Amino acid sequence: MTASVVRSTLLSVLRQPVTTAKLGAVVLWHRPREAVMSNLPIQTHFIPTPPCPPGCPEFEALLDEKKFPKTETGKLTWLVDGSAFFPEMERQMANALKRIDVQVFIFDNDDIATHYADLLKTRSEGVKIRVLFDDLGSTFAQTAAPRTPAPSGFHPSADMKRYLKSGHSKVRVRRIPNPWFVADHTKLLVFDEKTAILGGMNIGREYYSEWHDLMVKVEGPITSSLAREFNRAWRKAGPAGDLGLFRQPAAWRKAHTSASGTSLRILRTDPGEGRYEIMESSIMAISAARKRIWVENPYLAHDDTILALAAAARRGVDVRVILPAQGDSTVMDLANLSAARTLIRSGAQVYRYPRMTHMKVLLCDDWASVGSANLDTLSMCINRELNLAFCDLKEIHQLEAKVFKPDFQISQKITLKETESFLAEIAETVADQL
Repeated sequence: MTASVVRSTLLSVLRQPVTTAKLGAVVLWHRPREAVMSNLPIQTHFIPTPPCPPGCPEFEALLDEKKFPKTETGKLTWLVDGSAFFPEMERQMANALKRIDVQVFIFDNDDIATHYADLLKTRSEGVKIRVLFDDLGSTFAQTAAPRTPAPSGFHPSADMKRYLKSGHSKVRVRRIPNPWFVADHTKLLVFDEKTAILGGMNIGREYYSEWHDLMVKVEGPITSSLAREFNRAWRKAGPAGDLGLFRQPAAWRKAHTSASGTSLRILRTDPGEGRYEIMESSIMAISAARKRIWVENPYLAHDDTILALAAAARRGVDVRVILPAQGDSTVMDLANLSAARTLIRSGAQVYRYPRMTHMKVLLCDDWASVGSANLDTLSMCINRELNLAFCDLKEIHQLEAKVFKPDFQISQKITLKETESFLAEIAETVADQL
């Protein structure tokens, strides 16, 4: 842990002086701001309410006008839970011909992560493999054992970077440094620059069998842009640091479209580059929604998002939120109660999923955003995140059928009385910093 902290601070200053300075300014702005503004009963991110509902062509045109990333085409396949994601990842690893790129927040050191590390090492004899993981995120995770015990005789590696490169492995591995303890929370896997998988899952036992979570497989022209997203993170995490970010010619960065496929928009939180697309588009969509806002997320602690949801419920929108019955953080569980109380008082329905749900899904009318971003201050303003947004009715119906309808059915509605907790108020103040 000490080595990770040293790497995250000292190496960040040496390799990424520009990024470190930018992130320092971001942290010094958002931390005090959230502490002060969180107690004000008004929305503090003044994003104009669109005149058209999310999901219509006019809303998409407005996002284009506001310089959000252009839409690109792709085909989506929904992967609900580890039982769908991990077999698909294995298939893609086995079928890759040239390159496998893996970026996760956590590459754990349990038996599941070790199994996939071994598969990557074996495949590295025939294809180029790069693995990128957040330094602090992975280090912290490796100190906590999963709920289900490891097989008898299993001994976790103390250093997964070293393990991934051990033996006859040709896997290239880089840790993402953490200036000011800011993390890269992105989960993105790219195979031969033809198929990508992104969403909420890391590599470890929690995601394999313990938690409810979501990934989405993407095929088609947009995968070229997702591959460039990985390449950019890879260069920045290398020895050149900020110097590795000299942009490629614009011809290599054009959005790709085709006659068929779903129109998809890549959204980022990247404070080092001044990008808050996930937060801004989410609040725009929530503020403009007229029919429904359905949310499933483990952490609901971003005040402006909560206030926007409450305002939508008061104007008669069908606001429903699914939170975990028991998450991985006591503070965030209590903060969720505080958010639930605000929403229920405004007329929203808040549900408790029977186990840990780690999904990050927002559905506003016929517009959706899915990916790695939680609805907390870290994901909206500080950490690096990756989401996809779309308004294709076929995929919207798939999201309803595969995620929301079954989860509403097995979740229990939270009553206002259940949210009464003195500790929740204290936790909410702490959670504003998380």
